[in-house]
Amino acid sequence: MTFYKYYPTIVISDVHLGTTHSKATQLADFLRTVNCDTLILNGDIIDGWHLQKGGREKWKKEHTDLIKIIMKMMEVHQTKVIYVRGNHDDFLDHLAPFMFGGISVVKDYVHRSHGKTYYVTHGDIFDSVTSKMVWLARLGDIG
Repeated sequence: MTFYKYYPTIVISDVHLGTTHSKATQLADFLRTVNCDTLILNGDIIDGWHLQKGGREKWKKEHTDLIKIIMKMMEVHQTKVIYVRGNHDDFLDHLAPFMFGGISVVKDYVHRSHGKTYYVTHGDIFDSVTSKMVWLARLGDIG
């Protein structure tokens, strides 16, 4: 029998799948050991900016493996998955809110837990460079 550490809610951000510096393997190792009611993927899980650029380093097997682990959490533990868009996955802006494979994709999220209310957003909306000067943010991303 496998033992899973239980957390009511887990929030993860800035994984940047599709880049060489993604920590997909380390995150997969963690997620294999836990069970949660709600998994909030708080932006920049997929790095759309990097994937759009092409380049040598794109989507890797470990990125797909991480997605499979999340899907397994949904199946085995009935984990509710909320995907909050970030600036690097802003390709979702024109689509959100929507459901995809049981994952709720949103621009922001209000989470209620243990009698408390939490506002979940990626945070780039508070950064004037990423929200008002996207060209400069993309230039910085290249650097």
